[in-house]
Amino acid sequence: MDLITSLANPKVRWARSLLQGRSRRREGHFLIEGVRLVEEALRVGSIPTLAFFLPSLEETPRGQALLQALQALPEARERVFPASEAVLQSLSDTVTPQGIVAAVPFPQPPPGPPGLLLILDQLRDPGNLGTILRTALAAGVEEVWLPPGTVDPYNPKAVRAAMGAHFRLPLRLRARWNEVKARASGRPIWLATAQGGTPYDRVDWRTPSVLIVGGEAEGASPEAEALATGQVHIPMEHGVESLNAAIAAAVILFEARRQRAGA
Repeated sequence: MDLITSLANPKVRWARSLLQGRSRRREGHFLIEGVRLVEEALRVGSIPTLAFFLPSLEETPRGQALLQALQALPEARERVFPASEAVLQSLSDTVTPQGIVAAVPFPQPPPGPPGLLLILDQLRDPGNLGTILRTALAAGVEEVWLPPGTVDPYNPKAVRAAMGAHFRLPLRLRARWNEVKARASGRPIWLATAQGGTPYDRVDWRTPSVLIVGGEAEGASPEAEALATGQVHIPMEHGVESLNAAIAAAVILFEARRQRAGA
């Protein structure tokens, strides 16, 4: 198989377009980088539409195993290509390419309403967002919605921080609040706040619920506040500022998991 060296190659150009949020939404695909993430994608059945790898990847047993798995895919000759370091660099937002970059499709949401729906509102930091997605998957959240004003969860930094959560956690981008209300189907909608409302461990998370977590700088939007049917907070010592959004989300979500597991 010939080495791809030109950035003008149509497949490379299509993959490079996925570095932009608008193109990701239009194409329904996002980029993942590195052996670990591509391994995880294959493990959960997320088949790359395209993959570009450095020939040096074949020099390690792990790299060889990954390439064998990719080359066993249907139509692998149209999906998997060796490429130059310049091509890999053009598809990466890291200083040093990690040997392989792949384009994979967005996961599809389940047909029924989720037991625990997480809304991330006005979060601007992609690393924080990715961390919350990783936590949400570990805590058993079944679906995450992101209204306008929240950073793109398929931003490469968010994808790296999520460590594979994107493959198993359905995400709804640019969700409108009337759609959130309809998806909630009458279940309680809890808004996480710095203070006031119900302590997080006194909420009954065993019933289907919605949790809204707002951004750290500006908090949740007025639309989120208007939609919420209740507020939830994490009690803290006096004089302590509010927690980082990722930490606050983790505390509440794992309390929900504890209750739902019957602990």
